[in-house]
Amino acid sequence: MVGLGNPGKEYAHTRHNAGADAVELVASRHGERLKASKDASALVAELRIGDARVAAAVPTTFMNDSGRAVAPLMRRFGIDDPAKLVVVHDELDLEPGRLKLKVGGGLAGHNGLRSIVAHLHTHDFVRVRIGVGKPPGGAQRGVDHVLTRPPKSEAGALAVSVAQAADAVEAIVVDGPEAAMVRFNAR
Repeated sequence: MVGLGNPGKEYAHTRHNAGADAVELVASRHGERLKASKDASALVAELRIGDARVAAAVPTTFMNDSGRAVAPLMRRFGIDDPAKLVVVHDELDLEPGRLKLKVGGGLAGHNGLRSIVAHLHTHDFVRVRIGVGKPPGGAQRGVDHVLTRPPKSEAGALAVSVAQAADAVEAIVVDGPEAAMVRFNAR
């Protein structure tokens, strides 16, 4: 599982780092902490969820270069089937508090996904999409919107979505993507 975000304290807990926050939460729930990786540009932890051994990672690259971290991680952990990759990321097309899972699909203008697809040469990975909502003032304000922390009026909904995204990742690992989609997309 890979949680997308930007490195550095200035981006911590911004809308764009919702994916990274969710993966860090999964690792913490299972008694692990993400640590710097020697062979990939990422913070990594290995953990068990049910009977599965899972690698949890947050790239230390900037969002737009996420694929540069994901491709080496796939090789390191011997993952040759992209369907075994779960990418957790923010989604402008979903309102705050909403969560959607899907396998494959378009990029919806998300540069982190674009980078991953460019490095893996496939769209066929599982996605956990955390709604951060469209920016007030239109799409041209999208960068400012995702790179800021949400106001208190949205922060609670985002925190709930991050926790639900962590739940969804665990469900994907234990029950498979299809069962997890039925459970989480119905909300």
